[in-house]
Parts: sequence; C-alpha cells; structure tokens
Amino acid sequence: MSRVRNVGRWLLLALGCLAASVKAESVKPVTLPADHAAFVGRGTNRNRITEADRAWWAFKPLASVTPPAVKNEEWVRTPVDRFILARWEAAGLKPNPEADRRVLGRRAAMDLTGLPPTESMLDAWLEDREPGAWERWVARLLASPAHGERWARHWLDVARFAESSGFEHDYDRPGAYHFRDFVVRALNADMPYDQFVRWQLAGDEYEPENPLALMATGFLGAGVFPTQITANEVERTRYDAMDDMLSTTGVAFLGLTVGCARCHDHKFDPIPASDYYRMLATFTTTVRSELELDLDPEGTRRAQAVHAAAEAPLKEALIEYERDALPSRWEAWLKGDGPRKVKPGWEVLSVTDARSAAGAGLRPLGDGSFLAEGKNGDTDVYTFEATSGLEGVRALRVEALAHPTMNRGGPGRADNANIGLSRIRAWVSPVNGGPSNEVRFATARATFEQNPGGLSVKSALDADRGTGWAVDPKFGMDHAAVFECAEPLGYPDGTRWFVRLEFGLNTRHNIGRPRLSVATDPGLELKGSGTPAAVAAALEHVRTGKELTETERDVLKAWWKTSDPGWQAVHERLEAHRRAAPTARRERVLVCAEGYPAVRMHTQGADFFPETHFLQRGSTDQKRGVVRPGFLEVLLRGSEERWQKTPEAGARFSNRRRALAEWITDAERGAGHLAARVIVNRLWQHHFGQGLVATSNDFGTQGSRPSHPELLDWLAGELIRGGWRLKPIHQLIVSSAVYRQSSAVDTVRRDADPSNTWWSRWTPRRLEGEALRDAMLAVSGVLDPAMYGPGTFDPGSRRRSLYFTIKRSRLVPDMVAFDAPEPLVSQGRRPVTTVAPQALVLLNGPHVRVWAEALAQRAGAGAAPEATVVGRMYRLLLQRDPTPDEREAALGFLKTGRVPDLAQVLFSLDEFAYLE
Repeated sequence: MSRVRNVGRWLLLALGCLAASVKAESVKPVTLPADHAAFVGRGTNRNRITEADRAWWAFKPLASVTPPAVKNEEWVRTPVDRFILARWEAAGLKPNPEADRRVLGRRAAMDLTGLPPTESMLDAWLEDREPGAWERWVARLLASPAHGERWARHWLDVARFAESSGFEHDYDRPGAYHFRDFVVRALNADMPYDQFVRWQLAGDEYEPENPLALMATGFLGAGVFPTQITANEVERTRYDAMDDMLSTTGVAFLGLTVGCARCHDHKFDPIPASDYYRMLATFTTTVRSELELDLDPEGTRRAQAVHAAAEAPLKEALIEYERDALPSRWEAWLKGDGPRKVKPGWEVLSVTDARSAAGAGLRPLGDGSFLAEGKNGDTDVYTFEATSGLEGVRALRVEALAHPTMNRGGPGRADNANIGLSRIRAWVSPVNGGPSNEVRFATARATFEQNPGGLSVKSALDADRGTGWAVDPKFGMDHAAVFECAEPLGYPDGTRWFVRLEFGLNTRHNIGRPRLSVATDPGLELKGSGTPAAVAAALEHVRTGKELTETERDVLKAWWKTSDPGWQAVHERLEAHRRAAPTARRERVLVCAEGYPAVRMHTQGADFFPETHFLQRGSTDQKRGVVRPGFLEVLLRGSEERWQKTPEAGARFSNRRRALAEWITDAERGAGHLAARVIVNRLWQHHFGQGLVATSNDFGTQGSRPSHPELLDWLAGELIRGGWRLKPIHQLIVSSAVYRQSSAVDTVRRDADPSNTWWSRWTPRRLEGEALRDAMLAVSGVLDPAMYGPGTFDPGSRRRSLYFTIKRSRLVPDMVAFDAPEPLVSQGRRPVTTVAPQALVLLNGPHVRVWAEALAQRAGAGAAPEATVVGRMYRLLLQRDPTPDEREAALGFLKTGRVPDLAQVLFSLDEFAYLE
C-alpha cells in the first residue's frame, strides 16, 4: 500500500508540472511572440541568472506608465478606459453602446456580491440620476458584507482550500474553516494586499497574539497530506508537504510554477533547482498545528474590564463585614460550644515535598493545592510527601482542581484540558520512624468519570497504563476522586504519607492542580471542604482547654469565618459575581506555524527535520548538502540579507517565512512588482471573465503575454501607490466605461476582435455553481445571511454556498456539476462546461424544487392573479418585467402547470444563469 501511495504522489507531481506546461486553465496564443524562443530552455543546466533572463516582461520592474491620450475623451470614465480605447482607435473600432441600466445594476451586484440586487436596491439605483450615481452604486456593493463572501470564493480556489487531508482516509480538519473566515473578513475590511500576503505566509511571526493573523496561516496548511506514514516514507512525505507550500505560494502570489524545479532546473523559466531548494528551506520547521484561540481577545478584555469594575463594591462590602460585624460573632463562637460541634471532615494533607518526574514545577497555592507549571511531559509521575495527625484514616481523596492558567481552565494540562490518572499508589509510616507499608485500596468513586470502561476511576487502581481516570468533556471545573482504604490507617504520634500519582494514559494528560486529603469517614461528600491539619490541631486545643497561640488563633478564625451565615451571604455575592466573569470564547484553529505541537495522525517518524537538503533529481536518497533559505535570483534587486533576520532569543519561529513574505511584497528590491501584477490581473479576470494575462497562475514563458501590458503595469502601480488596497482597484475597473459596455456584437467587431482580447464588448459568462445557487436562495426569500463559523455537508442548507464544508472525498455534487474544482492544487481559473447534469440539477434537483416553491409563495401564488404572480417572479429573478410574449407564454403554461413548475423553468433561463 505504501508503494501505491508513493507512486500516486509522484504521479500528482508529474501531472502538476505537465499542467503548468500545457496550461490547462486557458488557451495558448496561436502566434508566439518573436522573442519567445529566446527564453525557452533557459532554465536548463544553468549556473547563474543572466540579464537576458531578467528581460522577460514579468520579471522587469513596473514601467512608469501614463494613461494614453485618446480622441474620444467624452467616453472615458476612468483612466482604465484610455488604455483600452487607445487600442480600439488604432484598430478603427468604436466603443460598444452602454448596457441598459437594469442590466448594469444586476451585473455589478452579481459580480461584486454574488447576489442579485433586491428590488429596493435596484429601484434606488434606477431612480438615482444625479452625477456619480454609478460610482455610488459600486461603492455600496463594495461595502456590503456579501462582497467578502463572493470574492473569498475566488481566493479559496487559488489557495486549494479544503477541510480534510485528502488521500485514502481523508481525515477531517475541524479547525480549517477559520482560514475561510479570515479571507472573508480581510476582503470586507479591505486589508492591504501586502498584509494579506504576509499574514498568510507568516501571520504568527508578525502578530503572534492576534487570532486573525494566526488563522491566516491556514493558507500554507490547506493542501493535501497523507495520514498513514510509515518510517521509510517520513522524509519523502515531509519534502512533499514543503513542496505543496512552496508550489502554492509560487503560483498564488507570483504566478510562477516554482514547483517544476523540484527535480531539475525549470525547463522554461529562469528558476534553477538551487533556487527552488533555497526557497523550500523557508518551510523547514513549519508544521500544521491546532491551537485553542480566543477569537475576540479585544472583546474579552473589554468585558473583563467592565466586570472587574463592578466587583469593587462587592469586595468593599466583604471588607466592611469582616471589620464591623465579624469580630463579635467570632468571640461568641469561640467561647461557646461551637468548636465542640465541629465534626471531623476531610483533612488536607500537610505536604512537605512535591515533585514531578518530568520536570514540571509544582507551586503551592496556599490552600493545600499545587499548580503544575513549566514543562508538561508526555508522561509524568507526581510524588507527594506529607504528614497527618489523624488516626483511623479510611479514605484518601485526590482533587483535580480547575485554574484559569490551564487550557479551558483545566483540570488537566492536555491540549483539550483532560486528565489521565493511570495509577495511584500510597505508603504510610510513623512520623518518628519505622517501616513503610503500602496502602491497599478497596474501591474508588469520583465526581465524574469519562466512561465506566477503561476511563473510570476504579481503573486507576490497577497497573494497566492504558486505563485510568479521565473526565472528558467536563472541563473548566473541579473534580475529585476518593480511594477507600481496605483497613484503617494512622499512628498515634503522627503519620507520614507518601503518595504517587502516575500519568501514562495519554499524552500530556497530567493533572494541573492536584490536592490531597484524608478522612476517617469514607462516606463523606466527594467535594466537601477540607480541614487543614493546623485547624484540626487548634480545634483540639480549644476542646481540651489549652490556650491558643496567636498563630493558632488566626488560623482557626480564618477557617471558622467561612461557616458564619452573614459572612457566607456577603462572600457568596462576591463569588457569584466572580463566577460570572466573562471568559474567552476559545475555538480550535488550524494554523501552519513553528514552535507549536504538530497535528499527528498515524506516522512513525518526526514531524519535520531540522535542515533542508538539495536533492538530486528530487530524491531524498541523493542529498547534495544543506541549503540556507533564499529567494528567486531572477527577482532579486540587491542582497538577500535585507529581508533575512535572526529571530529574538526564545522566539517560537525562525523568521524564515517572514523574510519570504517581506521579499514577495517588496516592490522596490524584491518580487513585489510581480505580486502586484498577479493580483490586479486576478481582479480583472473575475470582472471580465479573463485576465489581461489569460494564464493567471503562470506569468512565465509558457504563459500568455498580457494583452495590455501598460494597463497591467499601471493598475499594479495604482495598487501599490494606494497602499495595496484592493477595493479602490475594484472601483476603478467597475466604474470604467469598458465594464459598462453592452454585449452586442457586429460583424466588424467580431472580425477585428474575435476572442474579445481587446475588450471591445462585454462577454456574457455563466455564473459559478455557488453564485447560481446563492441567487436561487436569494430570490426565493429563503437565504440565511449568517456569516462565518463551521460549514455544513447539507445540500439543503440555506446559507451561502461558501459555507459548504469542503471535504476532498465528499464534494457537493451540485457544485461539481457546475465545475467547482477539486481542491488538490491551486486553481487560477475554473473551467466552464455545458453538460447534461447541469440541466438535471435545475430541473430535477430536490432542493431546487424547494426553492421554486418558496419563490412561488413569495410571488403570491394562490393569493394574487396569475398575471401579477408572473410579473412578480420576473422582477425577482431577472430584475425586469416580462415582455408581452413572455407573459403570454407563462400564462399559457400555468393553464396546465403549477406556479412552482414555472419558477423552476425560470431558474433554468440563460438570463438568470448568465452574467449579462
């Protein structure tokens, strides 16, 4: 089986390189440019990068471009139009007429938000005849929360986002959806694109305390990864994982197929294998991890500050009671028969020595408990030496107490806050010396046990390390276990206890705050308050008439006041307030970072290796020395030391990914000029259906050349000059007269620009499956606008399609029918097919039928005249009234059919499914 998996990985790698060569995402130009041959083959057996290599258009710095002058100045709406119009005027073409205002309103709404405009929104746009109306309409759509959801889907294709590992087991990644939410939030907030890039590569290095920055690193960990790794596969698998990170980084941010240089110098682009491995070294110690993060730390801090302010008067009330009322009540209790009424209870052991075999610190907290700090061993043994004056002991109690410093409040130190007490042993001996005898325990009980089988408290009495006491899922609360002794224990002059707690049940499942107590009555309440030894001694002195020392008096008073009804009432108000303190809403987040425990499935080796080697022909059996991190020489302008910095002492990370992110976004001396070109080209592609560079994931010599290189450089320059913000670029493009053209075509235009590479007309294009489904939900009035959070597998969900859980082996069939890609590698551009299953989804899909019935009801079926219902449905779906012929045909249809049938027919119209 392992051989089959290895063959599969290498086959995927080979197919990836082949796909980069043949450019499956777009059609290659029929005529190659005159200087194309000068670049082909330059990647083979190279020793250094030449100036000829740097002469390729994508590697050159951004040109300083001024929008050209044009004759038809009246047509120009934004500088974008000048670049397009100048080409037309040179070819003798004139602009296409502007599309109808209704068409434009729907076009921009679907393009920018993925949802059709509501009737009120569209009416507001149609009625706004003041100057700047279109710009206001576009700005309103860009400000909509739906904008981030629409454009996040485009980026998730590029990021090969999924929520499972792939391969034969395809295990789920429960915390992966947070990366999707990061993308939505970032786009809606118009996060600067350079920051967007930096956080995805190294958010943990830039802002380690910011949950959003950590969520962003899910980009690196979104790829496939096997979950059954034998010892001889570990190293090869690790290089595969790093290759996935690097290859996706290359195509996503730089539009370069860097991964093709894994086994040899790139066959077409100036990317030597040595550059590949230097960049690969960036990810040497980067692993997938799952962290428990507070997703709103600022909100938590604000709530805690308000809560803390409200606590002050309650504390003052307790101080006043202890000062004014308590002293007289204390004296009355002490002089009366109160001390003689105190019944023996749990006595907290006076621990003289506490140790952790794994090296954790056990710090006493003053109430007999110890807080485990520092190192948390995979397994551990706590040993406690203590004394007690109690005779006839019949029970030993072990408490596992909560504490805010632990994950979820504990009581365990495991990542999920659980404990795993696999065995308890105890010995007793006389304080004055004598033999030590092991305690025999008869039975055990606990406040809660995970299950009555292998994770019960009784299983902590045997020597089986695979069983023991655990408390999942009751975290953040105190737990206690009582172990009953087979015979009474204790010596007249005092007893020395030696207690051993063994934790081998699961990794790092050590109790975070233990406390030990003993009692003569094994039937006492599990969580009853303990009586410290010093208090027991003081009570005995009072009973026998012995005068108390000042220390004994203070100890006894501090213990007694907790039983005073008045003190209890005032104290409980304070404690109730404290119990209601706002806590962080922690969620499990998948990150790709350094210094955190790696997510492990079934592997027989290390999570990573400390060094990256140059591999001859990509084989781990042919190492040719250790490589230090570096970048693509062809995109360097100066020394690499500019970005590479040594991390501070004690830092979790190596600063390698931050250096890569800084280089990619440095427009002056690094690859920032290319990164800017790539992203503005992606924006253009999704607005017009094809980019200025048709191969949006390949700006190398095998990719298409830009149709308008000056416009591409000008847009990239505008992005950088505008602080790398994307919404102004959207506004520029969508506000242009080019964008507002109609789709009308004549013979002259078709002959001069057959593939519309000059953008001489609007090209209608079918909506993606997600947008088509979301539009049906919206016009039916059943769309659930809830944003963020875990996704769903339910195809009948009413949330936007963005929130489907993307499991690689369980893709949503309706989305696949409409060309949703398999998230194995980065997808720069989706294919568009026309196949029978698409019609079957719309005509026979059970969920489409539900939405059709909802649309019929919304349109007034059964409550309004049929002509009114037909008109309402057309306005909801197509944002227009039906033509006389359409109205007549629809009413004729309703003579034999039902309104939901008509709704389903209208869902299938090209006008609804295409962006016109």
